[in-house]
Amino acid sequence: MGYGAVEVIRKALMSGLFVCCGFAATAEQVVIAALGDSLTQGFGLLEQDGFVPQLQRWLVDQGANVRLINAGVSGDTTAGGAARVGWTLTPEVDGMIVALGGNDLLRGIDPSVSRANVESILSSAQEADVEVLLIGMQAPGNYGPDYKQTFDAIFPDLAQQYQVLYADSFFEGLQAGGDLRAANQFMQSDGIHPNSEGVARIVEALGPIVLELVDATKQD
Repeated sequence: MGYGAVEVIRKALMSGLFVCCGFAATAEQVVIAALGDSLTQGFGLLEQDGFVPQLQRWLVDQGANVRLINAGVSGDTTAGGAARVGWTLTPEVDGMIVALGGNDLLRGIDPSVSRANVESILSSAQEADVEVLLIGMQAPGNYGPDYKQTFDAIFPDLAQQYQVLYADSFFEGLQAGGDLRAANQFMQSDGIHPNSEGVARIVEALGPIVLELVDATKQD
């Protein structure tokens, strides 16, 4: 084989190597953990109909190279989330969705305690250099206006303080037009957890900001 032929082959191999390396660089997968309670875990639904699997499919359909980890535990409070955030934030995790607070409300937990727990979660994420999407939760009126005002302020205040992405409500996709009665058709019989169609609507509403979270992890 002459020198010219060898040189052609060498260049072809090098070109192929660069293409492969370029593909590997652009195809790096983003890993996001969804830290939450039964809403995240998928209570009452077939596994594929839960929030995390439906969101995973939605993101892939948008062209995102992402893998979601379901870190939802049914019945968990913000205290539970704060207790397990350390082992949720493994080295592979690039971003985290935080959707907690509903069970704090069911138990009437002091908002100052809930705030401290959420702050602990965000502080842990900050120390681990993990991007966060914090999803807000609003208290019902039966605890009184002071409780509601104090609790409702937890999430937007801390999102601003820690400079993380923020979505006002997990149920935003079910509240189009503000008609809460219309949302009942998208709930399970307990009136607390969404059915599969409800989850699909929730994913449609939250999906775009989760894409922002994916992009944010790539900018670090």
